[in-house]
This record gives sequence, C-alpha cells and structure tokens, in this order.
Amino acid sequence: MATESESGRRRRCCCGQDASDVPKATEPRGDSDGPRRSSLCDRHCATINNVQGDLSCHLHCPRVPSAMCPSSCCQQYSEEVCESCLVKTTLTAENAVEANKLSNNYKFGFKKWKSHVTERPWEDRSEIVKELYSDLNVIRGSGGSMVTCGNVLYLLLFGWWLSLLYVLVAAVMFITIVGAPYGHLCWDLAGYFLWPFGKVIQKVEVPKSHQALGACEAGAESSSAGESSALLGGPIPRRWSRRCWLDSEHWQRASSVVWLCLGYPLLVVAQGLVCVITWLLIVLIPVAKLSARTITRVLLLPPERVLVRRLRMTEVPLEGEVIVCCYRALNPYYYKYAVDGINVFAVNLLPLVLVTLVLGYVDSHNHLTSSSLKFTLALLSIMPLSYYIGMAIASISAQSNFAVGAVVNATFGSITELTFYITALIKGSREGNRCYAEIVKSALTGTLVGCVLLVPGLCMVIGGIRHQEQRFNSRSAGVSSALLFLSVGGVFAPTLFSKVYGKLVCGECHNVTQNPLGHYLCHNCHFDLMENNGTLYYSHVQPLVYTVSLLLPAAYLIGLFFTLKTHSHIYDIHISDCHMPGHHHSAVVHWSRWRALLILLLSTLCMSACADLATEHISPILTNSTISQYFIGVTVLAMVPELPEIVNGIQFALQNNLSLSIEIGNCIAVQVCMLQIPILVLFTIFYPTNFTLVFSDLHVYASMFSVVLMNYIFMDGKCDYFQGTVLVMVYFILLAVYFFAPSPSGC
Repeated sequence: MATESESGRRRRCCCGQDASDVPKATEPRGDSDGPRRSSLCDRHCATINNVQGDLSCHLHCPRVPSAMCPSSCCQQYSEEVCESCLVKTTLTAENAVEANKLSNNYKFGFKKWKSHVTERPWEDRSEIVKELYSDLNVIRGSGGSMVTCGNVLYLLLFGWWLSLLYVLVAAVMFITIVGAPYGHLCWDLAGYFLWPFGKVIQKVEVPKSHQALGACEAGAESSSAGESSALLGGPIPRRWSRRCWLDSEHWQRASSVVWLCLGYPLLVVAQGLVCVITWLLIVLIPVAKLSARTITRVLLLPPERVLVRRLRMTEVPLEGEVIVCCYRALNPYYYKYAVDGINVFAVNLLPLVLVTLVLGYVDSHNHLTSSSLKFTLALLSIMPLSYYIGMAIASISAQSNFAVGAVVNATFGSITELTFYITALIKGSREGNRCYAEIVKSALTGTLVGCVLLVPGLCMVIGGIRHQEQRFNSRSAGVSSALLFLSVGGVFAPTLFSKVYGKLVCGECHNVTQNPLGHYLCHNCHFDLMENNGTLYYSHVQPLVYTVSLLLPAAYLIGLFFTLKTHSHIYDIHISDCHMPGHHHSAVVHWSRWRALLILLLSTLCMSACADLATEHISPILTNSTISQYFIGVTVLAMVPELPEIVNGIQFALQNNLSLSIEIGNCIAVQVCMLQIPILVLFTIFYPTNFTLVFSDLHVYASMFSVVLMNYIFMDGKCDYFQGTVLVMVYFILLAVYFFAPSPSGC
C-alpha cells in the first residue's frame, strides 16, 4: 500500500497481475516513464485482458477525462472506475467471502491471513498450480528430456529396489503356476517402476474371443491379428495368447487368491512406504500419487487388462483408459499444494501432534523417550496447531459480520501464547519454582522483540530481493507504533517504579581490596520490593500493576474504535462492486463456520495438551542446560509459536504488500502488551503465582531499544532490504546478549 500523503493521493492506478492480496505501488523502471503516464482506462483494460489470479488492485489516481479513454477499450469502465479510484484503494476478489477476508486483513486487531478460505476458480489458476492438482493420467506432448535430477533421484532412492521387489514377486507367482498371469504383470511393472517416466499404464478391454471358455485357438488367431491394432499406436499385450489355457473361471479365481495372499500384500506395503516417504518430502508428491494409484487401481485389476507401454513422441492415445502417466518425479512448486484448503506442510505435521500426545501421556515416566525429546515434539506440535487456529479464525471472520469476527479474534487471537504461559505459571506455582515465571517473562519479551525486529526485518529482506523499494501506509503503521509505545511504557512502568523506590539487595559480596572501606564485588543483586513485610510492593507496586492492567486493554479498545470506526479511511480499502470478466463465482468455502468452529475448539484443546507437555518436560532442560534460561525463553518459547505468522508476513512481502507484513508484527507485539500481560495479571488474582510485572533490566532495555529503532526506520513509509538487514542484525545482536547473560535469579 502506498504511503498516504499529499503526493500519494495523486498516484495513478495500477493493477496487480499476481495473486496478491493488496495493491502494489507503481515503481519507476529505468529511465522510461511511459507506463506510468498511461491513461486509467488503458491500465484497466490491460488488467481485464491479462489478469492472473484472484485480485485486481487500483491505487489512488487522479480523475481521467473520458476523452482520454479510447473508444475501443472498455467504455463501461471509464468514468465509474476513475471516480472509485479517486479516494479509495479498490480490491476485487472472486467472491464476497474472499473480499471480506481481504478487508479483515487491513483491520487492526484482526488476524492477517494470506491463504484463501474459499476454493479458487480453476480457470484463474496458473498452469504451474494446475499441474500440481492434475491426476497422473494426462498424456501431453514432449516436455524435454526425461533424464532430470529429480528422476535420477527417484531411481537411486526407490526405483532400483522397487523393480527388484517386483521381479521377486513375479518369480513367486511363476512358481505357483496358477499365479503366472500376475507374474507376467509384475515383470512388466518391474521395468516400469525402475524408470516410470515417459511410460504409461493403461486399462484395456479384453477381446471377447479371449473370454470364451475353450476358444484358445480363436483367441490366438485374434491376438496374432490384433498385435498391430491401434492401441496407443502399439500392440495388444502378448500374454493373452500365452495364457489361453488359464482363461477358465476356475483358474482365474485361483490365480486371484494366490495373488491376494502372496503378492499383493507385500507390494502394498512397499508402495505404501514409498507413498508416505515421498508425501512427507513434499517435492516428491508426484511419486506419492504414482504409488497411491498403483495400490488402488493397477494392482487390483485383472492382469490381462493392464497394459504397460513406453510412449513415443509420435504416439497419440486412441483407446483405453490411462491410469498412470508420469513425466517428473520432483516438482519444487508443491509447497503451494493444499488439501481442502490446508497447506501440505500443516497436513504433514498433523501426525506429529498425535505422536506427541500419545508419547506424552502414555509414557509419562519416560521409559520410551526422554524429557528433552518430548519437549521438542510438544514445541514442534504447536506450529501446525497455530496454523489451524489461524485458518479457523480467518474462515469464521470472513463468513461472519464484524461483531462476530472481532469477538473471535479477541478471544482466540492470542490463545496459542496464553495457553503456554498459563500452564507454565501453574506448574511453577505448584512446585514453588520462580524460574517458570522468569521463563514466561523472557518469552513475552522475546515475542515483543521478535515481532518488532525479526518479523518486519525478514519481510523487508526477502521482499527486497524481488522489489527494489517497497512502500507502505505510514499512517496506519503509525497507529500501531503509537499503541506500541504506549503499551511498552505501561508494561514497564512498574519495573521503572521498583528501580526508583526499591532497595538493592545482593546475594553475596566479596571485598576485593581487603580493606573494610574498599570496593566490594557483589553477585545476584536485585531490587527488593518486599522490605518491611512487603509494604512497598503491596502498597505501591501492586496497585500500579492493577491500574496498568486496566488501562492497557482500555487503550487497545480505543485503538480498535479509532481504526475500525471513526478513522477507518486511513487504510483506504474498498471492496469493488465491479468484478472483472470471468470472476463471477459463487463462494465455495473450504471450511464452513461450524466446521471452522469445531476445528478451532479441537486445535485449542490439543494446544493446551501440548503446552502442558512442554512445561512438564522443560525442567531437565532448564536445570541441565548450560545455555541461559533467558535465551531459551526469548528464542525457542517465544518464536516457535509465531512461525505461521512469519510465513504469512513473508508471503505478503513477496507480493509487494509490506503494509500487512509490518502490521502482522505490530499487532502481535501490541497484543502481547495490551492483552496477554493484563490477562496474566488477572489470572494471578484468581490463581496466585510467582508472576509479577517487574522485569529485569535486560528485558526493559531490549524492548525499548527495539521499539525506538523500528519507529525510526518506518518513519518515511518506504524501505528496502538494507533497512531490513539492520533490523535482523540488531535482533541477532540482542540474541547474543541473551545467550551470554547469566541465568535469572531463582533458576
């Protein structure tokens, strides 16, 4: 989104040609200024003729006289489009649900979601994406050499031993005699699976002369005459003429029994193993599809109906059904693949959640695995659950009105972090261990610093690789920055108060000069707030904490009212009523509201269980690790749950939508200070824990410096990869400080 300024309001219209969620600012390319001076209607018609994706965007533009619009170019869009572009940024989506989701992305306090919540029209998808979802039964023209790195990798990993296995099964089938037809089939499949590329497995119809009992001679003559018949430009399988003596119903039934008992189970296990491994590797999903179709179709067909052929460039299929035809074993674009709207990475990580829960609660005494492994699994399981929670929130919000969406986002938007924090505080309270409270404070600070420095920094760097300079709405970012300043000041106010009025207490001191009046070296020093039976804390600090915890959510609500009601124009977002040709599609949602709600509740429940396991098995790591507990909390516990948000931000940045990338980090940071911390303070009222809103000096300095640096860089409304590099480097410098810092007191 372009910066809103006096000059920004006179920016001309431009239309995004990718499947991006936002408008892209027009950037000068070289010395040519011709494209920037074209008329609005020229640009609009170019978009109509060349649109690729689900969204067309129009930035601020001056009103163009109708006389400037060529008569041959979309007269119906001339004056109306110019009027709509004059004051608003127009987003055009395929349907109302997607439009609502895009609008929610620009609302403060709503979860930003990149993926679609509805099915995209097939004709709007690129050829690359269409190939991902196509079945392996399409014969296409020559696409170059079949000897590629991916195909050779298949040969080395799977092809040779699959082929050998089929040869062994074929030998077993020939030994049984009655299984000879399946032996011939396995022999043909052995050659196919050694190198399946450029070959086809086809289901053919058996000539009637071969189905009649006792008609072997006629069948042989028919086979001989039909060897040159046009079936994929080649002959009918010769094994019909060799097995006429087995064409009786009795022998066919016996052959099928032998096959289902001796051959099929072994091959199903092997092909299933290949299917699972290649699916988990993602880029080898074509091999997984190949194995799945082999198990479900090829191996269950009568052998005389399976034809394995090598396709030549001049051959065109004329008859029969193509079951499998594979050209490439590896496709790097499968990271875009989705199952029912769920990204393939989230699908593959879902079994990890089940494994974590089973190991965590069945092996509670660590007979099978160690605590470190369980903690790692529990932490990794939070990533897919965060994805499912995010998609469920986006789906419900896109299909509901503003009030329902606001309630769902406010209720479940921070559920991932709060679940872990609360379970950690409960465990620390039960064990009387103050270390858990310090870990929670470190995680809160790590989330704040990471979302202020790492998230926008990575987005700037990765987005800057594709776009030389990126612009964003500095006014909307300024609202989040102001709230961030307010929230950081409020959160650390009790800490600063304790530094001023608290008493410095040290654990042990040593006289380094052997002189009673000389210098002393003290360790484990901190400000004591409990002097005189806690008069300072209970009379002054605690009331201040409660006051801040009430004011911060109130400020958050005021910010919501400001950005969503009274000053919503600062986002300049308008959902267009005029759809591009070919975009009149009804919404087919991936998840209905009730289904999304059910998934949201189940994911939250699993999240609570994984958080409980993580806090249960973190003790050995805290006690035995030589790394500072500060570092563990700031990095692992803080940023792992935010990985889905980081991926969303990077995707937005790649599409030149840095505004949403910045808002993702700012909104999380604001929610940490204005919602999560007050909720934790409120929780301690009803369930006393060791959590107090007094942070260490390191947390205070790191947070304040990060916020100041972020506001300085975002001041002009534009950025590049160098500024992103600065943010990322500062983040890693702070991580180095935490790494070498001594463990907090109480750990």
